[in-house]
Amino acid sequence: MILRFLLDADIISEPLKPKPDENIINRLREHQGELGIASVVWHELRYGCYRLPKSVRRTAIETYLFEVVAPSIDILPYDEQAANWHAAERARLTKLGRTPPFADAQLAAIAAVSNLILATFNTSDYAGFEDVLIEDWRG
Repeated sequence: MILRFLLDADIISEPLKPKPDENIINRLREHQGELGIASVVWHELRYGCYRLPKSVRRTAIETYLFEVVAPSIDILPYDEQAANWHAAERARLTKLGRTPPFADAQLAAIAAVSNLILATFNTSDYAGFEDVLIEDWRG
C-alpha cells in the first residue's frame, strides 16, 4: 500500500491506554499499511519508554513498540528536504510572532515534504503551518 498518514505520538500511543478510544483503534485498523510515523515520534515513544523503571508497564510498551509498531509502520526520517522546509516555515512563523515548538515543526515538515496527512488529536499544534494537511482522528 501507499502511505497516506503520518501519525502524531498521541495517535500511535492510543492502543497503550487502559481504555483506548475505539474510533482511533478502528482508524488504525482501517488504514493499516497506509501509516507512517516520523523519526521524531519514534524518538519520543522510545524516550518515554526508557524513562520508565523496569516494570510490567514498560515491558508492555516495549513489546508494542518493537513487535507491533516497528515491523508494521514505516519510520520516516527527518532529512535534508524536511530540514529545508522546517527552516523556511519556522522563520515565517517566527516573523509572525508564532515560533512553533521544534519537534512539532519537524513532524509538520516530514508530513509536508512526504505529502502525507498528519493525523493527530492536537490540531491546534499544527494549525499555523502552510501546506500541511491535518486530520483530527478523535471524531
